[in-house]
Amino acid sequence: MIEEKQIVIDIKHISMQFRIAKEASGSLKEFLIRMVGRQNSYQTISVLDDISFQAKEGDVIGIIGTNGSGKSTLLKIVSGALQPTSGTVMVDRSKVQLLTLGTGFDMELTARENVYLNGALIGYSKEYLDRTYDEIVAFAELEGFMGERMKNFSSGMVSRLGFAIATMRDTPEILILDEVLSVGDMFFRKKSEQRIQEMIHGGATVLIVSHSLDVILKNCNYAVWIEKGKLQMAGAVKEVCEGYRGYQNRKK
Repeated sequence: MIEEKQIVIDIKHISMQFRIAKEASGSLKEFLIRMVGRQNSYQTISVLDDISFQAKEGDVIGIIGTNGSGKSTLLKIVSGALQPTSGTVMVDRSKVQLLTLGTGFDMELTARENVYLNGALIGYSKEYLDRTYDEIVAFAELEGFMGERMKNFSSGMVSRLGFAIATMRDTPEILILDEVLSVGDMFFRKKSEQRIQEMIHGGATVLIVSHSLDVILKNCNYAVWIEKGKLQMAGAVKEVCEGYRGYQNRKK
């Protein structure tokens, strides 16, 4: 008898709206004057509209869609970084690790200092970073550069360091990847994809956002297509990717 896999992420009717000012204030003083005089006017933008799907234990789910469709917002809601306007997410957030690059660095600090800053933001202890520091530097291929301020780094160097820090710890039970398989040059991308493959095959339930359908087809067993905040398709990865490809071809 085949044991039924447990549902570990249950997304029910998630909608997300942001309220933004129609006219940008040039300064805090101007904003406060407008607020006191009730001159500020706002518009509501819908980013996600009634999204529902489930992830079972061990699923690797690709989330696809054109830019601005709400993919990264959805990942942040699942991880707990954002609260949805309506709907619910059932997930044990103590088991979730969100990997997203380019955040948590102070470009005025050295690369070494940023390892400890970024690692602390992820939740690593200083003792853990002391133990793994050399391994992080070696994986990022930045030996000899760690005393430099990161404002002098190329974007590829910044991405490599961010990836090395973010993927250093043991595989979590639920792994959320936001465009982390496109960092660095071709050789580093192969190395980073191999590390992610190790994490995936470690038994994690994985959500992946990527603009590369090849990445989705290679790594996922299920896909969710969100377009301009609305769910278009959810199901077997090949079928959903074919539907999305057809949509892209019709737009050309």
